[in-house]
Amino acid sequence: MNHGNFFQYEEGVRKYIEICQRKDKTNGGPYTQRYIGSMVSDVHRNLIRGGIFMYPGTLDKPKGKLRLLYECNPFAFLVSVAGGKATNGKIRILDVEPTELHQRTPMFIGSKLMMEELESCLNT
Repeated sequence: MNHGNFFQYEEGVRKYIEICQRKDKTNGGPYTQRYIGSMVSDVHRNLIRGGIFMYPGTLDKPKGKLRLLYECNPFAFLVSVAGGKATNGKIRILDVEPTELHQRTPMFIGSKLMMEELESCLNT
């Protein structure tokens, strides 16, 4: 994720980022942050090495930047088949009913355990 937008993210996303930054060897860390800037490259690396890709909405763009139909859905399908999860922060990406061709959505996609930890932060 683009850490430069940290203060534009909702509280639950910021809380999850802070949890990840505090992890050490005693609780599954330390985590490293990579952000290539290309969802294809970032998700490919996460499929191979594990991790989570996040492109949350911001205060300026609450609907996010990525397009549901031709960016998020294909990757959500691939990662789901591989055993991971993909959500918009509230529901599974694959369950979002499109309302327009170029519809945008926040995107959180990654390993099942990391996604569950993220969801616990978003749902509080």
